[in-house]
Amino acid sequence: MNRFESLSGWGRAAASGLLLALLAACSVEPTYKRAEVDTPVAFKEAPAAASGASATSATSAASPQDTGTWKQAQPADDAHRGEWWTIFGDPQLNTLEEQAAAANQDLKAAAARVQQARSVTQAATSDWFPKFDAGFGPTRERASAASQFQPDSAGGTTGTIWRAQVGASYETDLFGRVGSNVNATRADEQQSEALFRSVQLSLQADVAQNYFQLRELDTDQDLYRRTVALREDTLKLVERRFKEGDIGELDVSRARNELASARADAVGVARQRAASEHSLAILLGKPPADFSFAEAPLVPVTARVPAGLPSALLERRPDISAAERAMMAANARVGLAKSAFFPKLDITGGAGFESATLGDLFKWSSRAFLLGPIAGTALTVPLFDGGRRKANLAQARSKYDEDVAQYRQQVLVAFREVEDNLADLRLLDDQIREQNDAVVASQRAAHLSRTQYTEGAVSYLDVIDGERQVLISQLQASHLSGTQAVATVNLIRALGGGWGDVKPAGDEAVGAVAPASGPAAASASASASVSVDQVAKR
Repeated sequence: MNRFESLSGWGRAAASGLLLALLAACSVEPTYKRAEVDTPVAFKEAPAAASGASATSATSAASPQDTGTWKQAQPADDAHRGEWWTIFGDPQLNTLEEQAAAANQDLKAAAARVQQARSVTQAATSDWFPKFDAGFGPTRERASAASQFQPDSAGGTTGTIWRAQVGASYETDLFGRVGSNVNATRADEQQSEALFRSVQLSLQADVAQNYFQLRELDTDQDLYRRTVALREDTLKLVERRFKEGDIGELDVSRARNELASARADAVGVARQRAASEHSLAILLGKPPADFSFAEAPLVPVTARVPAGLPSALLERRPDISAAERAMMAANARVGLAKSAFFPKLDITGGAGFESATLGDLFKWSSRAFLLGPIAGTALTVPLFDGGRRKANLAQARSKYDEDVAQYRQQVLVAFREVEDNLADLRLLDDQIREQNDAVVASQRAAHLSRTQYTEGAVSYLDVIDGERQVLISQLQASHLSGTQAVATVNLIRALGGGWGDVKPAGDEAVGAVAPASGPAAASASASASVSVDQVAKR
């Protein structure tokens, strides 16, 4: 009979364990599904789309060499982007990008945030395992007379109990309570890693933009330097004619005014360049006093970037990936809020030695264990909390809805940024071409006005107007060249970075950033992107 009862006890234990396993497998977390967004089949401003009338397929938006290399969007925000800035063929820019990756403090802060998120995930994952602790020490206690089955006159007993015990506690994952929390923290970790990539891409683009803006200012300084020299020569000519009695003092005053104005404007450009140089120093993680950059005019950027397909943004842009990971975390926390409506099972216990004297503490006869209401199996069932759990669930669901809306908005913003920069580059080509013609025409007009003024055929106002138009048209051409370089960088930023297969500017058929495909391309760019751990160790 005892054997039968023993077998029945084992059977009940096995049944209880099976029931707990089934309850643990019954997670109440909603199944995650990426929110749907309205994705166009092609970019409106893509060159291929403009030349091919209406796009009949998704591949029509990509350039011919890219056709067939794009695929449906899959999470790839942690993929190596490659050293995309090398398409500009500028060794100085390459050096600046390396320095920024090594010392920029915003990038280090982003890497530290990733480390924090990883630690939170590790802490949440530890709930899968039982917790153990050990304790040693005396307890002074007084037992009541009633607990000792003694009369009230006995007054109870007082004594010291020495204990050396090991305690254990474990929360079973009923209804996915622990699993949902782990899923949420993992999504938070992935979001922080995507945000790190976003900071990294922004840093790379900011360095390139600041560099090109600095070079544009160098071009302006060179223009003003030549303008000042030209107006100095003009002033000498006017003063000579004034001494000869050919003209009045008014022309001399006007010439001196034009020269002083050009010098003042040159100082203004120098001020802008100093501020731009200081900004670049901060991006590189250096004090402005320890950084200086030699002057060099801007070389026109000829690199061209294929737009690819709009669906690629959903897997390439780290900010979109971060928004999606936020949705994943919010979805997991909905499951965590739901699990609060179901029972919670905490298993705790302790075992060790217990004795009235320290000398007898570790004797075999002093062994003891505790498994009961104070430290034991406790199945808690929620009954009433004034609507707190219901409110928490409503908050979790609302947070998920908010993250879905933010994700969709981020995608729309990404589409707009790509379209803006594609339109900029397409129209800038025409504008630069026309502006170059304007520069040539203004230089011809200024030359004719100076010649005719020397011969006395026109007034000095015509000379002033001609020289002003030359300077204005040259400054506008310099500005457009800088804008074109910045727009190229902005397009690369909007597309989520480079793809590894980069050609320096000047290579065959104009340098281009092309999407990498296959394991060979992935391994080729493995060293191009700085990882979180590399930044954190610096």
